[in-house]
Amino acid sequence: MNFSQIPGHKIIKERLIRSVKEERVSHAQIFAGPEGCGGMALALAYARYVSCENRTEHDSCGICKSCVKYEKLIHPDLHFVFPVIKGKKTTDPVSDTYIEEWREFVKISPYFNLNNWMDFIEVGNSQGMIFASEASEIIKKLSLKTFESDFKIMIIWLPEKMHQATANKLLKMIEEPPEKTLFLLVSEEPDKVIPTILSRCQLIKISSFLTRDIEKYLTESLKVPVEKAIDISRVSNGNITRAIELCENEDSFLANLERFKSLMRFAWKRDVISIVNWSEEISATGREAQKNFVSFALRLLRENFMLSLDQFKNSLVYLTGEEASFSGKFHPSINQNNIYPLVEEFDLVYSHIESNGNPKIVFLDLGLKVIRLIR
Repeated sequence: MNFSQIPGHKIIKERLIRSVKEERVSHAQIFAGPEGCGGMALALAYARYVSCENRTEHDSCGICKSCVKYEKLIHPDLHFVFPVIKGKKTTDPVSDTYIEEWREFVKISPYFNLNNWMDFIEVGNSQGMIFASEASEIIKKLSLKTFESDFKIMIIWLPEKMHQATANKLLKMIEEPPEKTLFLLVSEEPDKVIPTILSRCQLIKISSFLTRDIEKYLTESLKVPVEKAIDISRVSNGNITRAIELCENEDSFLANLERFKSLMRFAWKRDVISIVNWSEEISATGREAQKNFVSFALRLLRENFMLSLDQFKNSLVYLTGEEASFSGKFHPSINQNNIYPLVEEFDLVYSHIESNGNPKIVFLDLGLKVIRLIR
């Protein structure tokens, strides 16, 4: 991954490149931004630039021995830590347990979320974590001398998923780092990273992509027709991961839309039996898929509230054709009286699912509360 392959983010790229040129590379940096902002892509490009043997004025050379190994994610001085799950391969997993799958996954695209990763390793009903056993692996890897580059680089994806024991070990290493060690943390929810780690990292704040940058990426890199790219880039609202999913996996998007439509229809009819069946159906999907649905529902509630404020022709509304067709009739049901309690209930569901709550009970409770709020 080169900087030139990442759309937009010109100022951040220039800042990262300048830090290498001026030899002011902070030993611990956190790339913090919302899902789909390109944090992992920037971290990979930066790590590659730091290690490049013949770096140019604005990017890695792409052809030196180091760049070739970075392209395959097999450089001996590049290490990864990321959420994994227990049970499939071992009861005490570390990132290296899944390193082959991880390399294959990241090489497909550097724009992804936790749900994509869980689906890739086919553990959709589990929640990924960076377990306590990872702590000793981090210490072991970083206690070694560099093999080929000036820096040992460890990219930690989603440090907010880190077990407390691992976080404490990492904090100690950040406070007293081994020589020539570079930590790059990539976080979507920096407020959930323990404050002591956050305060010891240089913060690289990453904003969402601009609509024109996503449109350019879709048309040039994914060869999406211009008309479709314009529609998707606007609806994705700066989230390039969502834009790619809308292009490549319309089934998942349509499934979430159908679930939302069914819930609202059953709630409007006060059809409790159908709501029970609906809750059982969605509880059979994986937890990451359930969280994905809740995020989708929260977005659709927001868009329909904007429509109810007579913003149908306003650029503040982000809906695809299917969503717009449904929302044209549904939006009067969302108003100032119920939008806040509805959002609170869906937020609560997300929190309960993330805390391993029983999905049947959680979604049934949601359905019953929506009955009361929707009319």
